[in-house]
Amino acid sequence: MLLARRGWVLVAGLLVTAGVVAAPAVAATPGWTIAPSAGGGTRPAADDGRPYIYAEGTPGTVLEDKVAVTNPTGKALRVTLRGADADNSADGALGLREKARDTGAWIGFAAKSVKIPARTRAEVPFTVTVPAGAAPGDHPGAIVASGGGRDAGVSVRLRVSGPTLAALTVEHVHVKNGDSIAYDVVNRGNTTLTPRLAVRADGVFGSVLDRRTRTLPVELLPGRRVTLTEPWPGAPALDSVDVRVTVTAGGGAADSATTTARFVPWGVLGGALAVLAGAGCAAFWYVRRHRDRRGTT
Repeated sequence: MLLARRGWVLVAGLLVTAGVVAAPAVAATPGWTIAPSAGGGTRPAADDGRPYIYAEGTPGTVLEDKVAVTNPTGKALRVTLRGADADNSADGALGLREKARDTGAWIGFAAKSVKIPARTRAEVPFTVTVPAGAAPGDHPGAIVASGGGRDAGVSVRLRVSGPTLAALTVEHVHVKNGDSIAYDVVNRGNTTLTPRLAVRADGVFGSVLDRRTRTLPVELLPGRRVTLTEPWPGAPALDSVDVRVTVTAGGGAADSATTTARFVPWGVLGGALAVLAGAGCAAFWYVRRHRDRRGTT
């Protein structure tokens, strides 16, 4: 966990563990990794516990921690480090903003460019300087390392102390292409939410869909909007249906929205109309032909 020290100044430096990372005897040597520092030792830090970096402090606080970069290869490796802001894509997937302006911009390193000897784990100190005017709540970010032709990162979950609010809205519910339900979920609070979804649809003769509450594979960050789709392969062929989408999350966040959809089998109806039109033309032709015969007799 990050430790808060007001006015703490990071002394530039790089701590390299004295131990050597043993290369596998038979298996191919894996690539380099980055993970939250777990203290001493020679194993990759990811094997020692912390899956991400958690930090909490009041506005104006300077927090400190370390990331560990492990180079198990037989050659020295140079990596560059930067801070980044986490973000949701339109479909809810987690990604990074192109330009940091929140947590990513508050992260500073002892050294942004680090050379790691072969078969060595290096621990790189960094700070998170929380601005005096930072809003309370969750500020998700990441530390990204680039080297050897690829990028890797560590999640930074920063919470600024103060009042928190869990709130969301469900918007723009509609039936899409007759076989799915699309809807928007907006995080209106200042905490990260894990949404839970329930869907119900009632037709003319009763319920046609009743999906109980389940957790969605989405981490909805504060202030973000995502557009999600719920498959509906068994939608009715002919009916008028009221659809209700309900989304809940921890902290009491909850909202519902509805829409009405009319299902008409246009293909079948079009075929029936074509048959009727054909029958009408045939009847017209038959009647006219008989009239013509009577006129000639």
